[in-house]
Amino acid sequence: MRRAALALLICGTVALPCHLAFAGAQTEEQLSASIQAGLSASLSDQAAPEPIFPSEAAKTTWLTDRAALLAKRMPEIEDRITFLKTVYYEATRAGLDPELVLGLIQTESSFRKYAVSSASARGFMQVMPFWVKSIGRPTDNLFHLRTNLRYGCTILRHYLDMERGNLFLALGRYNGSRGQAAYPNLVFVSWSRWRSMPAG
Repeated sequence: MRRAALALLICGTVALPCHLAFAGAQTEEQLSASIQAGLSASLSDQAAPEPIFPSEAAKTTWLTDRAALLAKRMPEIEDRITFLKTVYYEATRAGLDPELVLGLIQTESSFRKYAVSSASARGFMQVMPFWVKSIGRPTDNLFHLRTNLRYGCTILRHYLDMERGNLFLALGRYNGSRGQAAYPNLVFVSWSRWRSMPAG
């Protein structure tokens, strides 16, 4: 019963219509050479995205429960498992809670790989194209699953560091609405729903 209710909340009647991409007017900022180099290095690591869980049982529980909630968004089970493994890997690699990243993706793109916002932000995590020029390579495709999640998690980690761990302000920066409550609150609601599931 609880799983069915959560599935409805996450895939159906969330605060945002599922066809919208939420990304705001995130602005390009001048990065110091050292920060630019550090972010570029974070992107360029090409380790295989096989996440490390506390145990096989934890891995199975985490993937199975969350995959069930994504069935309406991603009909193929292989796609769901690949997506979730990549989220878990990239989030933990960046020192982020995977459920936070799922909540952000839900808010930003409703789990649509090819979402494009009115501000031209792209993909699951609605990454702005200027980041490719700032810290990436011209050939980086922001619609590619792992590339999009690598950028998004790296950028959110950068904003968290800038804001000395203040997630409210970091999320505002991510959306281009620093100091305003609407966007961070939406992410917090989505995050809490994902966190209410079994951790394994």
